[in-house]
Amino acid sequence: MKPAVLTLFMVAGLATWGAPQAIAQNPRSAMPTESPSQQRPAATTHSEEQLARDWGLRAEEWARYQQLMQGPLGISSPNLDPLTALGIEARSDEERRRYAELQVQAEARRVEKLLAYQRAYDAAWQQFNPTLRRVTLPGASAAAAPGVPQGSGRTAVFVKDACTTCDQTVRQLQASGAEFDIYVVGSRADDTRIREWARRVQIDPARVRNGRITLNHDGGRWLSIGLQGDLPAVVRQVDGQWLRQP
Repeated sequence: MKPAVLTLFMVAGLATWGAPQAIAQNPRSAMPTESPSQQRPAATTHSEEQLARDWGLRAEEWARYQQLMQGPLGISSPNLDPLTALGIEARSDEERRRYAELQVQAEARRVEKLLAYQRAYDAAWQQFNPTLRRVTLPGASAAAAPGVPQGSGRTAVFVKDACTTCDQTVRQLQASGAEFDIYVVGSRADDTRIREWARRVQIDPARVRNGRITLNHDGGRWLSIGLQGDLPAVVRQVDGQWLRQP
């Protein structure tokens, strides 16, 4: 796995709508002309139909998703995507399979786009900043060691900010004297985020300078290797396959 330089972490947002409120009208005041408030449902319906198509869903499936999100599922998991919500509340094995397949296809498309852009971004960074290969800390040289080739046996550690277990895992690995590459998930291509995190965890700048520890934006790599479970994740490539380490 080649460590990232500066990457973009893309997050897709999902719009939500509230239920329209009924407005009592005086029959004598009703007019035959169409008011702006009467035009909104048509626009909203069009948007919902487009969103349903974007997720590969039929109109009635989208309506069921919205209904589910108004109940206990939406309260406990307010940001749940349509395919996951419908899959969790599937009414048959056939439905469950359908949503699982749609989600796998959607995730594959998303990761493919993300990695394609990541490759373009890495190439552009290499063109304009060929000596700046990794995030560096104060006191560490900007020109860090060359990228670690795939299959080198280096340990990769995927972490995120505001994760006590992640911090403890990295401290333990550093104390053991191991060489490893850190990938910060959700860094949003912000070097300052990683530097502040590294200072808090007390990453040794000298070890960053000599390449024994590297600091990298994740850039979708955690998703691309396809492992399950929460972070932190300590992984190593064995016979071409990335495996989680105990």
